[in-house]
Amino acid sequence: MTQRRTPTSRFTLAGTCAVALAATAVLLPGANAATAAPAPAAHQAKAAAALVARLGDRAAGSYYDTQSRRLVVNITDPSVAQQVRGTGAVPRVVRYSTAQLHTAIATLTKQARIAGTAWAVDPRQDKVVVTADPTVTGAKRTRLGAVVNALGDKAVLRRTAAPFKPLVAGGDAIWGSGVRCSLGFNVSVNGAPYFLTAGHCGNASSTWSDTQGGGEIGQTVDSHFPGTDYALVQYDDPNSDHPSAVDLYDGSAQQITRAADAYVGEQVQRSGSTTGVYGGSVTGLDATVNYQEGSVSGLIDTNVCAEPGDSGGALFDGDAAIGLTSGGSGDCTSGGETFFQPVTAALSAEGADIP
Repeated sequence: MTQRRTPTSRFTLAGTCAVALAATAVLLPGANAATAAPAPAAHQAKAAAALVARLGDRAAGSYYDTQSRRLVVNITDPSVAQQVRGTGAVPRVVRYSTAQLHTAIATLTKQARIAGTAWAVDPRQDKVVVTADPTVTGAKRTRLGAVVNALGDKAVLRRTAAPFKPLVAGGDAIWGSGVRCSLGFNVSVNGAPYFLTAGHCGNASSTWSDTQGGGEIGQTVDSHFPGTDYALVQYDDPNSDHPSAVDLYDGSAQQITRAADAYVGEQVQRSGSTTGVYGGSVTGLDATVNYQEGSVSGLIDTNVCAEPGDSGGALFDGDAAIGLTSGGSGDCTSGGETFFQPVTAALSAEGADIP
């Protein structure tokens, strides 16, 4: 069931710091929201991920099963089942290890990097899910099908009804030179105030305002797209108030106190200036999407919907910052798929912290 909050009054901050709210940005259409379910404790998910890393070829990722409400760890070696149980998770024996599925991704990257395609590992299926949008036709479609077929049951091909794209739209968010995006999260670098947004936004403008045609509040100091999709903007006023909060579009805000890595099955929310707040779940990690503008890898794949104007906005789970809206397909009426740049990767690359 789609979860949406429609604003009755806007949550704003005093002065030029209204932009400090994690609203939204430029984006692609999104997907359907999933029904919320109790999630595992953050420490349990972290422990399971660490165990998967230690087990190497004997493991194949982990995910949260919303029916059993348990964290599941895929294993290829039954002898490590007790180690999995020791983390509080449930072991599940599967055929392919993470390394084998990543080999399949390497093949796709080398032989099928076609605009309009995307792929991600889905531990629930123990497969690489490959998606093609409507622009993949003719010889490109034949080529993609041949590569996927050669991977056997390590991969599955599906199609989406709308093209994958990052979009810039007009609206009430952060404004650049002829473009409009959304703010993701406020951060600090060496004690100074900055914010994160999408890299395709940072590429489009070197300066930003919190109103259309308004005075400058910040400058883009670093931007990455394609490859990854994040940008760092420095506030002009070093004394500006920039609390860590996400606009919930109901007159309130969710405080953000930390950043965290996503896990498959996690129930998340996205805040955007076009559509407000929508919820859904993480469906894949380490995803690649091949936009017409170039390829972006290492993304979080979700079934959270989004629409033009939502890009750059915040993906979060409670008080944890998870991602920045990159792009996708669909909309919040028919549903779709949305990809997010992991916040932890952007913070690490920029030497930034959640204030």
